[in-house]
Amino acid sequence: MISVEHVNKRFVSTLALDDVSFSIGKGEIVGFLGPNGAGKTTTMRVITGFIPATSGSVNVAGYDVFEQPVEVRKHIGYLTENVPLYPEMRVIEYLSYRCAIKRIPYKDRARRVDRSVELCHLGDVRKRIIGQLSKGYRQRVGLADAILADPPILILDEPTIGLDPHQIRQVRELIKRMAEDHTVLLSTHILPEVEAICNRILIINRGRIVGEGNPDELRARIHSGTSILIEARGDGGRAKNSVQSIDGVKKVNGPFEVADEGVFQLRVDASVEPELREKIFAAAVEGGWVLRELKVDATSLEDVFVKITTAEKDTEDSAEGDDREEEAHN
Repeated sequence: MISVEHVNKRFVSTLALDDVSFSIGKGEIVGFLGPNGAGKTTTMRVITGFIPATSGSVNVAGYDVFEQPVEVRKHIGYLTENVPLYPEMRVIEYLSYRCAIKRIPYKDRARRVDRSVELCHLGDVRKRIIGQLSKGYRQRVGLADAILADPPILILDEPTIGLDPHQIRQVRELIKRMAEDHTVLLSTHILPEVEAICNRILIINRGRIVGEGNPDELRARIHSGTSILIEARGDGGRAKNSVQSIDGVKKVNGPFEVADEGVFQLRVDASVEPELREKIFAAAVEGGWVLRELKVDATSLEDVFVKITTAEKDTEDSAEGDDREEEAHN
């Protein structure tokens, strides 16, 4: 549905996008992550035809963005981060007006407006003036606008910004339902949201795609094993020795003493081993130390994001330093 190939975008002396390539298939919900200024919004604007790329190609629903921008826009519902609304209009008036702009047949407009109002939970405010609505409601009006024409592709830039937890859950469920018949590209800074609804994740940093895959694949990229936290009571040295002897355990850190007398912690780095927790429990019984807590310390998506974007920055800084050294030497 979306194919981006070797796209570059330069603003005067700034290279905002640097050889960006990726593809998104029908029915996928893809999370688009990156630090502020990384190039997320620029990429979305290039895909939707709001700004042209300096070079490269973008194909949306079989149409070339640069050669057939009008056809591309017919197939996209785009929710911008700061939704441009008419504050003096009522919600129902605005959505009806947007139907006309999108050239939805007159006989279908009332049905399309009612559907969008229902899906975005705007029934209570459908006759309210937009300028009097809260930011969360205005965001939902923007989302209703994006889905009015039932486009096959939705591009959503921070769709849940300003919403309360209940509203966020409603929008998440809406996006999941829409993905049954639509392709969704979703940009957000709320990482648990990405983990909850996205099939795949793209990470962009300094204008380049630096990570791609589902959450488990990205976790495996920065962590090759499992980390298990153990809290126990007894002889910490004996416990450490018994855990170290378990097949699959690579390293044991600790024991670290905690507040209660005789209580200690171990952190176990291990290869992926489904039965490892059972083996640790058996070692505790055999070794005579009391197991109080055993917890798998899973790598979070936040850890992945920070690790990948930081590593990319460190690599660039090192390369720039090498270039400066070479120039100085010459």
